[in-house]
Amino acid sequence: QVQLVESGGGSVQAGGSLRLSCAASRRILSANAMGWYRQAPGKQRELVAVITTGGSSNYADSVKGRFTISRDNAKNTVYLQMNSLKPEDTAVYYCNVRWGLSGYWGQGTQVTVSS
Repeated sequence: QVQLVESGGGSVQAGGSLRLSCAASRRILSANAMGWYRQAPGKQRELVAVITTGGSSNYADSVKGRFTISRDNAKNTVYLQMNSLKPEDTAVYYCNVRWGLSGYWGQGTQVTVSS
């Protein structure tokens, strides 16, 4: 099965930055879409950012202007650059990549933002 390995999570103070990585075992050049989701305790999972193979991206209103999704096709890796972090950004972040009709999930990485 396809594997997505996430890294880059951790603890940071409000206003700081983190960069999450999602390395795929399959070429992302052939993927239909790539995205990042997050889920905080007691809250439903929400879509944070998506990017298409063509490079178009969209963001949740809550992160717009602060987060940037990107990819490196040569490394088969999707990134989420998170700047100006807020305590409400604290959550487990999951990457998702879709090839054809099937979507695949990373294992999740914890992001904790302290005030």
